[in-house]
Amino acid sequence: MLQIEGWKRGLIWLTCLVGLLFALPNGFYSKVETYNDSKKTGFEASGWPSFLPSGLVNLGLDLRGGAHLLGEVKLAEVYNTRMEAFWPEVRNELRKERASIGAIRQQDGAPGELHVLIGKPDAMVSAMEIVRKLARPVASLSGGLTDDILITSSGDNLIITLSEAEKKATDDRTMAQSLEIIRRRVDEAGTREPTIQRQGSDRILIQVPGLGSAQELKELIGTPALLTFQTVVGQTGNANGKAGFGNELLQDADNSELFYILERTPVVTGEELTDAQPAFDQNGRPAVNFRFNTSGARKFGQYTSDHINEPFAIVLDSKVISAPTIQSAITGGSGIITGNFDVAESTKLATLLRAGSLPASLEFLEERTVGPELGQDSIDAGKIACVVAFSAVLIFMFLSYGTFGLFANVALIINVVLIFGLLSMIGATLTLPGIAGIVLTIGMAVDANVLVFERIREELKTAKGPSRAIELGYEKALSAIIDANITTFLTAAILFTMGAGPVKGFAITLGLGIITSVFTAIFVTRIMVVMWFERRKPKILEV
Repeated sequence: MLQIEGWKRGLIWLTCLVGLLFALPNGFYSKVETYNDSKKTGFEASGWPSFLPSGLVNLGLDLRGGAHLLGEVKLAEVYNTRMEAFWPEVRNELRKERASIGAIRQQDGAPGELHVLIGKPDAMVSAMEIVRKLARPVASLSGGLTDDILITSSGDNLIITLSEAEKKATDDRTMAQSLEIIRRRVDEAGTREPTIQRQGSDRILIQVPGLGSAQELKELIGTPALLTFQTVVGQTGNANGKAGFGNELLQDADNSELFYILERTPVVTGEELTDAQPAFDQNGRPAVNFRFNTSGARKFGQYTSDHINEPFAIVLDSKVISAPTIQSAITGGSGIITGNFDVAESTKLATLLRAGSLPASLEFLEERTVGPELGQDSIDAGKIACVVAFSAVLIFMFLSYGTFGLFANVALIINVVLIFGLLSMIGATLTLPGIAGIVLTIGMAVDANVLVFERIREELKTAKGPSRAIELGYEKALSAIIDANITTFLTAAILFTMGAGPVKGFAITLGLGIITSVFTAIFVTRIMVVMWFERRKPKILEV
């Protein structure tokens, strides 16, 4: 007999109702978006019932407009930084054997190389063995373990470089760190659903919908925000003056004619900050409060205790923004950065410091600003495509199958609602290719109903009753429906796994559309046919 248990009917209609509730906010996009922004910023949210879902289908860059950047990470800079940081460790170990190897001194070398002058060249082998003890194992490309440094010699110079395996591991860490810091900076700025992903070995794609311009995005993420606290050796007004070995000459941020001679090795770096907030100093001028972690607080406290009444430089991106004199030991692990800021600059600086400094600089190879007008044109074109496809399918189904075609049309409307409900639930981003996936789904969604209805027609020709014909139609068409949709879903899964950007957007909407179309064809259309049949009890069935 053609029947569906009551609990199954309730579950089917409940699923449709839940999908409708999750899709509903998209019909009031601006109102719900304002409501969500108010909740995120902690203000009182109004304009949308709190008991209803408030998830939205995020609009991608091609629909909403925004900024597009393609940046290249200067990975070689990290090699230089590693070698500079490695020098104190090498120096301390070699000094222990000064009697046998002679005096040691760091020499200028090629980028990414550490050159050490050995006072007694005859002891070069011994010096190399001492440094080799500092090497750490790292997984090589062949799967084994190798040292993270390579040690060679040239004349009386001992040369240290990173091994290829360590460079590869360093590159991966640098890219992962850069991606995370860029993501944090963009999130701090309050933008919605950015696309930030690695491309190739050293490039990062950044797309931020809703941002005014690519230049604004560059200023946000392109600033290294490298904060260091360094010892002041002296001051000079000569930009070409010699800083001396182990020192560097940096310009004052406010006075272009003032230069500071600083020890190159910082006492504390911004990496040891745990928080930074915009504030005002005792004179009411904008400033930034900061707080160190345990390690940074200990080093900062020890240094300020040992250097009272001495200047101490706060350096941001190779410019001295402040060089106060230490009045007393600062042991609380916190302090304040003052300078010639306005409120917007202090807020931006605090944001950058909270997110952390980029491990290497970014060079922007491509930048593009997509205007909202272009995005609106895409939305309008997508709407027209959906309406045309929708109308054509509705008319075709009604003309071909009559009353049964109307059931298929209602199921198709529910299908589209369920797609938007699922997209809202997972917080997906809808792009123009995503709209193409929805249009394709609309065309494919009725395939299952066509298979069922044609099968019912065949069963009616065998002189079976209407009830039995409907039951056999659904049973015998099920395998074909499952087979066809599984193959298409596998294609969508492969596109999602292997593709990137727009291809993934298309794959997501296509995959979700397959799931919802199978559900509506097998369950929703069937329950409508059963309810109609129970009410009308027709003796002759026309499909």
